[in-house]
Amino acid sequence: MKSLAKLSGTLRTYEGQKVFWGVLFVSPWLLGFIFFFFVPLLTSLQFSFSEISASSEGMTVSFVGMTNYIEALTVNTSFNRILIESIMNIVINVPLIVIFSLFLAVILNQNFRGRSLARSIFFLPVILASGVILSLEATSLVQDINQQNATSGGFSNMLSSFELQRMMINSGVNVTIVNYLTGAVDRIYEIVSQSGVQILIFLAAIQTIPPQLYEASKIEGATGYEAFWKITFPMVSPLILVNLIYTIIDSFSRSPVTELIMSTGFDNFNFGLSSAMAWLYFVSIMLILAVSTYFISKKVFYQD
Repeated sequence: MKSLAKLSGTLRTYEGQKVFWGVLFVSPWLLGFIFFFFVPLLTSLQFSFSEISASSEGMTVSFVGMTNYIEALTVNTSFNRILIESIMNIVINVPLIVIFSLFLAVILNQNFRGRSLARSIFFLPVILASGVILSLEATSLVQDINQQNATSGGFSNMLSSFELQRMMINSGVNVTIVNYLTGAVDRIYEIVSQSGVQILIFLAAIQTIPPQLYEASKIEGATGYEAFWKITFPMVSPLILVNLIYTIIDSFSRSPVTELIMSTGFDNFNFGLSSAMAWLYFVSIMLILAVSTYFISKKVFYQD
């Protein structure tokens, strides 16, 4: 009775109500994770330490220890190469996508004619990269058109990148920064096509900032540049962390590593090796997320 009374008293407080409603909204995902994801997760962990063979009597699972992990890291060279390339793409693309999304969200938040149309255009790649349209792009005439555009426009893109690189080097910019920026120019289609959701999140965050803050800063004589760094950027910093995590996971989901894992398991019927690859891939994602969250969370500003 005392515990029930204590629980009832906790729920009456504002903090208790927030916890209750938070658990209530998370419960569908939690139940789905326990009943539909947790068991296959444990099964794949068991398969990663086993050799699986099928016969007329059924499937046989034999424990082989770390053999699958050793084969994935040493024998199967494709896995190491594709995994390292995916990690390098994340290191390059994720900061560019987050910065580009914040920049576009600030612009799209301004009052100008055709603002709704501009927002729709920048969110359109999210729609085009989903479902039936994605399979159409991968297997039809759209792919041939993209290849022809890449072939015909590749030389002009190379020239523009070379010209930009030459100008910045002559201006005294560090070579590492120059290579990073010219690489961003070459990846502009990839950056724009993966920024739709992030722009939408940043735009929603900017619109929740009280306009009184901007009015007060304008009265004090602050410029738009100062208002961005003193008001907009700190207020949306929690969403920078959210978009960073989302972009990392989204980049991994688009990675060719997943295709290699599925091919190893379902085409070559080597489920032990594919499970080991999947767990190495999962650990890589967790390490990148942990390091990124640790450093970014220290700079996040939470309004009380």
